[in-house]
Amino acid sequence: MPGERLAVRGTSEVGRFPGAAPPTRVELTIQKDGEKKHDEGGCHRWFRKMCPCCCKRQNNTYDVTDKVEFIKPPAPEPAKPKPENGEAKEMEEIKLSVCSVDLLSSKTGQNRQEHHTDLFQGDELIIRRGQTFQIELELNRPFSADNDKLHLDLKTGPLPMVSKGTHVIIPLVDHLEDERWEAKIVEQNGNKIKLSVNSPASAVIGLYGLVVTTSAPKSEATTTHNSDKNIVMLFNPWCEEDAVFLDDEEERKEYVLNDIGRIYYGTEKQIGARTWNFGQFHEGVLEACLFILEKSDMPPSGRGDAVNVVRVTSAMINAQDDFGVLVGNWSGNYSDGVSPSAWSSSVEILRKYLSSNGTPVSYGQCWVFSGITTTVLRCLGIPARSVTNFQSAHDTDVSLTTDVYLDENMEPIDYLNSDSVWNFHVWNDCWMARSDLPPGHGGWQAVDSTPQETSQGTFRCGPASVNAIRSGQVYLKHDTPFVFAEVNSDKIYWQRNVDAIFSQIHSEKKAVGHCISTKAVGSDDRADITHLYKHQEGSEEERIAVETASRYGSKPDTYSTAIAEDVCVEVKMEGEGPRMGADAQLSIVVKNLSSQPRSTTLHIQVAVMYYTGVLKGTIRKEQMPVELLPNEEKAIDWLLPYQQYQNQLVDQAALMLTLSGRVTETQQVLASQTTFRLRTPDLNIMPLGEAFVGKEMAAKITFTNPLPRMLKGVVFRVEGLGLQKGHEVVVGDVGGHSTVTLTEHFVPTQPGRRKLVASLDCKQLTQVHGVADIDVLVQ
Repeated sequence: MPGERLAVRGTSEVGRFPGAAPPTRVELTIQKDGEKKHDEGGCHRWFRKMCPCCCKRQNNTYDVTDKVEFIKPPAPEPAKPKPENGEAKEMEEIKLSVCSVDLLSSKTGQNRQEHHTDLFQGDELIIRRGQTFQIELELNRPFSADNDKLHLDLKTGPLPMVSKGTHVIIPLVDHLEDERWEAKIVEQNGNKIKLSVNSPASAVIGLYGLVVTTSAPKSEATTTHNSDKNIVMLFNPWCEEDAVFLDDEEERKEYVLNDIGRIYYGTEKQIGARTWNFGQFHEGVLEACLFILEKSDMPPSGRGDAVNVVRVTSAMINAQDDFGVLVGNWSGNYSDGVSPSAWSSSVEILRKYLSSNGTPVSYGQCWVFSGITTTVLRCLGIPARSVTNFQSAHDTDVSLTTDVYLDENMEPIDYLNSDSVWNFHVWNDCWMARSDLPPGHGGWQAVDSTPQETSQGTFRCGPASVNAIRSGQVYLKHDTPFVFAEVNSDKIYWQRNVDAIFSQIHSEKKAVGHCISTKAVGSDDRADITHLYKHQEGSEEERIAVETASRYGSKPDTYSTAIAEDVCVEVKMEGEGPRMGADAQLSIVVKNLSSQPRSTTLHIQVAVMYYTGVLKGTIRKEQMPVELLPNEEKAIDWLLPYQQYQNQLVDQAALMLTLSGRVTETQQVLASQTTFRLRTPDLNIMPLGEAFVGKEMAAKITFTNPLPRMLKGVVFRVEGLGLQKGHEVVVGDVGGHSTVTLTEHFVPTQPGRRKLVASLDCKQLTQVHGVADIDVLVQ
């Protein structure tokens, strides 16, 4: 493969043993599938090294040993002359202190640009968690890494505590690592130093005060400097480790950065649209959003959890019981406030609430509550959108049905008919992983700030998993039954008999939940998302969801129960499960435990899933009829061809298989969800020879591409504590089913059992790694 080259990044280190270690040496061989490897003898290898021009390798095996490109680290700066004793003593006597702190918070600066916060007004430092940012300190003298100590303190809330994550102590380190608070000096110029600061993706969001503490090791005294500017920390949908991570850039632009949207109203046959100014970046809006969080009962330590923040936001947008932002009014009399239909922006409402120190603003109805909720969530960094449901039911007794009561003469009984169906109702979707729910229930979550019913004693609703709503799993929190009833409840008619007992006389199965709408990504078109909230109206899957949900309501016997439950279904896999690059094969086992024949049709759906439980999308749907003899157990092979998933997978290569069906003879509902992943190959690491401290040794790392396609931009990362410093080896492209052999040369620096760890990374394949134990002896 002419033209390929190998790049090595990083160097070996000797550690605590004296002497300089030789540079890392790497040998690479890529063997194509089907090629035979020629093993040459030791004499031949020696002769080839002594006279390479007389003894060239054959062309069938590509060896880039002689073409290795070393990307050398920059030469160390010449050591600065040590100050004479008098100067050193004078430096020690000058106590280190901070003169000023520059948060580098300009809208056009690196921090705001990289953190996607440059659209906010003002020059505050607004950053997103899970991402590095930089600050600059001016000291009273040059900083000495050998003699001086420095750390940062970030504090949020009225009573900051380290144990609660509201008081963060950030140490100086030599190398930044992910998922922790750390700072590193990246630039030093005279009395000024620039720090790169890293935060974990689970950090508490909100307003932080910054204190810089300095000290010298020979003195117990410390000096502190309080920054005159605060730091605002937000959620980060650009960070994969953040629970609100959204992997589509166009969707991030729409659901986080777009400050103007459309809200739909009217009826399903006459859908109207109005433009709404969300204005999340407008002056004063961020301050108002942080004020809302401070005014709530949620402790600052709870602000790291997106579920908590959304739930509190839902409560605080309405003023029903906690002096929230907006007063609801459906009376038609708005003389002492503003008519709900007169608003077209969240900005004026939020700024008025802030300027009045938390006096609720009058008045709002559902679309206004939704518009403000979209503003607040987008402002805080949580992807959100306004959603309109036409023919929206309001279930008041958790029956999961919309009930209409009639007397003996078929006249409505008004005092019992508390359920209603609104022409339209507007709420919100927000995007997040749900680690508190079973896998597959992350993604879009319904949240409703309009005060309709209380949840745990407060007027709020959600977040409720839209996937759970769709499947009727109303036992999953939060407030899933209420939202399910809004979009998919049946309208049941009950008549009072002479004995005062009510009997079901009629039902409408398609009465509610029509044309569920939101603004389309990147345009002003209306997007119909009804299919996200419910299966196709009237389908067996939709009926199963309705009946499943009703069993958890206040009237579990509304629908006929199964005559018997004697059929079970489960999914099995052989060994360690399917492998990446091959067809995925599972076994669906259906058992008939009765002495009578049984039949059903299984609805099978497989979807790609992130490791956080968020479903990316369905890649295959099918139906499978199953006939069972008495007491028969039937194992059905189910195959997902490689071609169907090869371009669909995300990190961790996880999939979810969902089965549902109904037994014809008994009406028993069958349902099962199975999560599985496509296993990636391991890196094989083989130490070559014995290992001794201070003596060069080698290890061979082998990897075979399991895919029938080329891997692009393959990079190895190799590290071993006490063996060698971590570095990257850029391999480049690796053909389908080809084998890569990498030989690492290094000098162990510490005795005992050590681990050499390697990983492979490329766009088409992740989670490939290996480890080898190496027992290092002392000569």
